[in-house]
Amino acid sequence: MSRLSLWTDAYLTPSPSALKFATKATLAMVLALYVALMFDLERPYWALISAAFLQIRPMSGMVIEKGLCQIGGTLIGALVGIGIMALFAQARVPALITLTLWLMLCAYASSLLRNNFSYGCIMGAVTAMLVVVIGHSQPGGVFGIAVARLSELGLGAICATLVNALLWPTPVKEHLARQADSVINKAFTHAAQRLDASDDMDELQESLTQSLEPLMTLEIDSQSARYEGPGSAGRVRATHLLTKRTLRFFATLSALHQLLQDQAGQVNDALKRLASESAQAFRDAADVSGVPAARERLQDLRHQAHACPETDLTPLQRRLLLGLREVLGSAMIMLDAREAIAHPGRKRLRAGALSWHRDHLAALLNAGRAGLVFSCLATFWIQTHWSNGQVAMLLGTLFSTFFASRDNPVTICVMFFKGMLVALPSAFLFGHVLLSQANGFPMLAMLLFTPLFLGLLGAAKPQLMGYCLAFTIFNILLTMPGNGMDFSFDSFANRAIAVIIGLSAVVMAFRLIPGLGAPLQRRRLVSAISRDLSDIGAPPLHEAEATFSGRMADRLLQLGRHDNMLPEEQRHLFMIGLNGLDLGRSCLRLRHRLDNSAPPVRQALHELLAVLAKAFEESARGQSPRGIREASQSLDEALASHGGITKDWHVLLEGLIERLSLTLERQAEVMAGVKAKPPSASTQ
Repeated sequence: MSRLSLWTDAYLTPSPSALKFATKATLAMVLALYVALMFDLERPYWALISAAFLQIRPMSGMVIEKGLCQIGGTLIGALVGIGIMALFAQARVPALITLTLWLMLCAYASSLLRNNFSYGCIMGAVTAMLVVVIGHSQPGGVFGIAVARLSELGLGAICATLVNALLWPTPVKEHLARQADSVINKAFTHAAQRLDASDDMDELQESLTQSLEPLMTLEIDSQSARYEGPGSAGRVRATHLLTKRTLRFFATLSALHQLLQDQAGQVNDALKRLASESAQAFRDAADVSGVPAARERLQDLRHQAHACPETDLTPLQRRLLLGLREVLGSAMIMLDAREAIAHPGRKRLRAGALSWHRDHLAALLNAGRAGLVFSCLATFWIQTHWSNGQVAMLLGTLFSTFFASRDNPVTICVMFFKGMLVALPSAFLFGHVLLSQANGFPMLAMLLFTPLFLGLLGAAKPQLMGYCLAFTIFNILLTMPGNGMDFSFDSFANRAIAVIIGLSAVVMAFRLIPGLGAPLQRRRLVSAISRDLSDIGAPPLHEAEATFSGRMADRLLQLGRHDNMLPEEQRHLFMIGLNGLDLGRSCLRLRHRLDNSAPPVRQALHELLAVLAKAFEESARGQSPRGIREASQSLDEALASHGGITKDWHVLLEGLIERLSLTLERQAEVMAGVKAKPPSASTQ
């Protein structure tokens, strides 16, 4: 869809959901402004901005969680601001230096956290900045300034929550159910491609990415379901289980795909037929609507896989059969988890929360950038003694931290800048020329909220949100509605210049310090996978599983995005990520079986896990993996001396080690070929 058609579709044929979104957000802001004016709050526009930000994702649990994080961050920021002023009330420069360190800490924490807790860190930075900067002109009223900011932001949160609960409420559970459907359908489509031994890597990567993106959204958003009734805990557990099982599903599929492609000559006709029938069953299950229909299609095939005879099968063939059984079993559990997300009372599922990939170097860079932006704007403010420099500092603080954790901050900054430029004539016309003639709250609301409603109507489309949300926010900041408004042109021009300077500083900061380069990010992601594989034998099993699975989902998404920026012949990062996921799942499976064995067996197992982690790192650099067979033989000898497993499981263990060795050898060959080729101009 072209850019023009997006705009015409948004405003000439808006969807019912877009109209509801804009109406709810506008009513929340109207209510917040009315109450703020009635109680004569100092800066009512903060209540409007608070209500607008909370309505960006207007689902009941999310609004409540974001409101709590906003109030909590505001409270902490106010206390920090009061503390800084208590120490440096008469020393502006030391106060600003201390404030800069606090802003950098908030930006660092915001880059590491997920969901609405990141927003809480941003509000902590903004509130402390307002208390300190405004407090230096009113040192005797610092506590009153802090209370006023907390009151205004809290009022906006309360109004947004109230309107969202009473007018067209949208529970998070419905959103989670839709995301779960998308995850399962795309995962089943990917399974069909893998089991058909497809060699179209672009198609495989696209289907896997299309499943991982809603999976990550589902896992992050599920925390908001805790605020929606007694069944919310079961819904959150079901989401954790779906995430874990889906990742295990992908890891097993990746291994089966390599066996069906590279070892096709060693696979008998019965197993090939079973894999083909499984692929068709997954394709059919992805097309049907409803969990029962999908379960019925897969249940028969699962029984068929378990009835398949194992006699006369080689270790590799038995490994393939076991993988097919595991894939079908994981699919059934995924369907159970999907049903429990919609109806948590019907299923009792257990699963712990996941950990996430955190890049501390990227977080430090974001903190340094935020500190640099604030320092430059604060220096400009001190040197010029410009009263509206506070607005520039506010925008620099807010957006340098808000955009830092986004995938394309420069693009978003430019979108916001364009939205701000459009807001300039709109705010002057509606907020100054026309509003200066208004008398009474109804006329004020009609003139002030007309452009805000139009901005929110466009913001309902994700592709236009950057432009339209900026248009809405800057209309509020340039108008600054309140009981004692200044309608002079000088006042408007001062605010407009402050807005342009503040946002320009953010845009320049992201252009000058764009973040970690793509090659460095890729190396750090692969190193992080190797590090987690090295540590997978140390923590308790359930903790290792949660940590590894959660981080790998995030890393796979990032590796997929980096792969899309490379030439087609160099797109092997996703393969490395999938192999790391498969290797980690296999190591966890070995721990499941051997963690309670005799100490010599556990020692041999830990040595094997360390060798596999080292082999993964070597193969990712294009070096042939070493030591796997020797470590496997040591484990065999320990098992022969101390027992602990059956003969059948020993055969499966041999097949597993052989498959992992083949996978890593193939990865080393591919990466050695990539290193041997000269880089193309697009990657230099």
